[in-house]
Amino acid sequence: MSVTTVRKPSLLSRLPIVSHLRQSVGVQRGMLIAGIVISAVFIIAAIFAPIIAPFGFAQTRDENGIFGKQMPPSAEHLWGTTVGGFDVLSRVIWGTQTALSVVIVAVVLSIFAGVALGLVSGYLGGWLDRVLVVIADAIYPFPTLLLAIVMSIVISGGRSSLWSGILSAAVSITVVFIPQYFRVVRAEAVRLKAEAFVESARVVGSSTGRIMFTHVLRNSTRTLPLILTLNASEAILTLAGLGFLGFGIAPTSAAEWGYDLNRALSDTASGIWWTGVYPGAAIVLLVLGLTLVGESINDISDPKLRTRKRLRKAA
Repeated sequence: MSVTTVRKPSLLSRLPIVSHLRQSVGVQRGMLIAGIVISAVFIIAAIFAPIIAPFGFAQTRDENGIFGKQMPPSAEHLWGTTVGGFDVLSRVIWGTQTALSVVIVAVVLSIFAGVALGLVSGYLGGWLDRVLVVIADAIYPFPTLLLAIVMSIVISGGRSSLWSGILSAAVSITVVFIPQYFRVVRAEAVRLKAEAFVESARVVGSSTGRIMFTHVLRNSTRTLPLILTLNASEAILTLAGLGFLGFGIAPTSAAEWGYDLNRALSDTASGIWWTGVYPGAAIVLLVLGLTLVGESINDISDPKLRTRKRLRKAA
């Protein structure tokens, strides 16, 4: 009698994006690949900005002299220069570092806080659960941009330095995003604490902390990659909104696309298009890439769509 061995999927194939890519088909796969490629281009630009960017983000002169202001695209400045004499291409490339820094800080903080609070609230229940649910419901309707403006003033005190600007944007986004992770993890924790494997862990004498962080947490975070990608695109828009309204980061501290768009408003009436088109396109493309990844993961995670895929294979 022959014995059929079942090969366990490798760790690489079980990673969120890789596993979704293997499950995708048709339009879903096209959207996911397009989103991954667009996002990867910006990530690479952020990592290698010192090598790729021809000039510094606040550089206004080189060995040939001072840069001209509002110069059109040329061989020396491929995307032209701004009203402040900055190279547009360099500002856009360096701006990827600022944007991704805010996304990473905001998402990491909100995930840790939201998951921890949701896990404790859903598993322990009682008065603590009721208090946390009320607080989460009260914070959730707050407009992200309005809260970001308030936090920017409180944290930076009117000084738009690099880290104060990044921190103010990240903290404001974190406060608004925490209820989303809290709700998802809490609902899963409430469901999982009644499962048989949790009851078995209690019977054998496992501590509450071990059950929560070993058994419940592992099975309650499967939908987090979807929320993460969608929230990352919202974080980009919030940072751009802060910069556009004048509460962002000063141009001498870091490159920020929202600030560059604000400075390009007066150029539009004069026919100077290059100072606003490229920063605006960077915002649109990065948000588009992250949104495509998030929407593709959402479609692939839908049980109805997975059923349709199996039926097509069977046919």
